[in-house]
Amino acid sequence: MESLGNVTRPRAWHHPSQGRDSRLLLALPSCLLSPSCVRPAGSCVSGTGLDSRDLGGQHRNVQPFSDEDASIETMSHCSGFSDPASFAEDGPEVLDEEGTQEDLEYKLKGLIDLTFDKSAKTRQAALEGIKNAMASKILYEFILERRITLTDSIERCLKKGKSDEQRAAAGLACILCVQLGPGIESEEVLKTLGPILKKIICDGTASIQARQACATCFGVCCFIATDDITELYSTMECLENIFTKSYHKEKDTNGICSTPNTVLHISSLLVWTLLLTICPINEVKKKIEMHLHKLPSLLSCDDVNMRIAAGETLALLFELARETDNDFYYEDMESLTQKLRALATDGNKHRAKVDKRKQRSVFRDVLRAVEERDFPTETVKFGPERMYIDCWVKKQTYDTFKEILGTGMQYHLQSNEFLRNVFELGPPVMLDAATLKTMKISRFERHLYNSAAFKARTKARSKCRDKRADVGEFF
Repeated sequence: MESLGNVTRPRAWHHPSQGRDSRLLLALPSCLLSPSCVRPAGSCVSGTGLDSRDLGGQHRNVQPFSDEDASIETMSHCSGFSDPASFAEDGPEVLDEEGTQEDLEYKLKGLIDLTFDKSAKTRQAALEGIKNAMASKILYEFILERRITLTDSIERCLKKGKSDEQRAAAGLACILCVQLGPGIESEEVLKTLGPILKKIICDGTASIQARQACATCFGVCCFIATDDITELYSTMECLENIFTKSYHKEKDTNGICSTPNTVLHISSLLVWTLLLTICPINEVKKKIEMHLHKLPSLLSCDDVNMRIAAGETLALLFELARETDNDFYYEDMESLTQKLRALATDGNKHRAKVDKRKQRSVFRDVLRAVEERDFPTETVKFGPERMYIDCWVKKQTYDTFKEILGTGMQYHLQSNEFLRNVFELGPPVMLDAATLKTMKISRFERHLYNSAAFKARTKARSKCRDKRADVGEFF
């Protein structure tokens, strides 16, 4: 799992023809039509989404604007470029239509230009729009041509932006590395953004939401890009310094009270666990000895998400420990299983019903993993393929990338070479339109299938429920 494979470099992207409909010009925001948008070398070339360095240092002749062109500056900024929701509404389906790939790239060029806008809201909307497009479509060739420009815009937004803009920039950096995959390009992205992300994570005056997003981004980009074991250990140490602050509260109290920093600690713990799965065996043993006796203290935190994160991390540590040593023995097993069993059957009235149900579901699986070395296999369907999640390591990896990609996870599992290498799915399956059409079932057949599956699922769940723990919920 140390090496995730090489990503094939496709041919260079060719700029679309200049003979476009005159109506597209009217859709351009004024910041793209103004003479002030012409930037010096090393900045974004207006209307292309390209940095002059992306173009190999070549300079283009820029014609001065006429009075007629200048009048367009008074038009509204409302356009398809600055509306990130347009990608979510269209979805990947529209990209199958003829010509829409070129239209998407044309929109993305405008959004890339808007990441250098003076307005913070415009920059944030542009970052979100690019992120949504990357999550729903593989754009490797387009991104490769504009990698330097995108990295510069993310760096700029992280340095000068506030909470929401920094969070959007960190999210875009994650998906940028997912699109590029392991290789020189993603290494350069991490080399440029890594120090900035680390600085924000450790900055106590920065927004918690920004620090949380940067922690996730830092860990995920390191997981994808780094080949340097020293850099991997340095990233893990940075994340450890964040979430281990929750340990110290156990000394003076019987329980751990959540704080505004708890969400940051949770994200740091989860992404640290992800990085642990690619560490050498000796380092895994070292980390297990360091944290396995301290993590159970987090099970008493009053934040349900922290309890769940700690429980899933414990299950993964037990799984790794037993893989590295068949005779692994945990001294305080009885006390730990009592805590896990209590959380798996928790019926405290002061906790929300949704939190209790979520917690009980997770800790039933965690208890089985710790006591019986068992994992409930999950099946993920995407297109004509299926993936079986049969261990905690694979579950942690899947959950992390699903959180980043959202609804685009299934599409990336089908087409993204990096993710297919991570989950050992082999090369992408190529299917023509006729084959895909024959695989579709009718609406009535799908309704019958869903009804039968719902009935079977309800019966299976009713057997697993502890009805005695739910008696007090309705009173």
